[in-house]
Amino acid sequence: MATVFEMIRDGEIPSVKIYEDDLCFVILDLAPVNKGHALVISKVPAPTFTDVEDATLHHMINIAKKVDGKMREKLGADGTNIMINNGPASGQEVPHLHIHVIPRYFDDHKTFVFPSKEKYDEGEMQKYGDLLKI
Repeated sequence: MATVFEMIRDGEIPSVKIYEDDLCFVILDLAPVNKGHALVISKVPAPTFTDVEDATLHHMINIAKKVDGKMREKLGADGTNIMINNGPASGQEVPHLHIHVIPRYFDDHKTFVFPSKEKYDEGEMQKYGDLLKI
């Protein structure tokens, strides 16, 4: 079954596209955190960050950077949140890779907070570090 982003890509669902090329497209989010909130979406429906081709992911990051610049230039954004929800446990609602680019302002009175933070027990941080070494 096609994802909503595939249906948008194929013109079956209307959207406001602000960019498109062979690898990705960018639309305005229908339920924005702030007006101008955009989604950089891969054309090939890779479910997550880890499933997409490296070249596509690199390209999408470069496009997100351009969207960020446009938001700062045209919307006067003071900053942006660049977010990828990677898998259902992270809050990903559509199983099709997309990068949120959200314009932020010092006076928008909106906060993004991480879930409650944990503390490592004695020696535990080193064990995690050893497990996760690349």
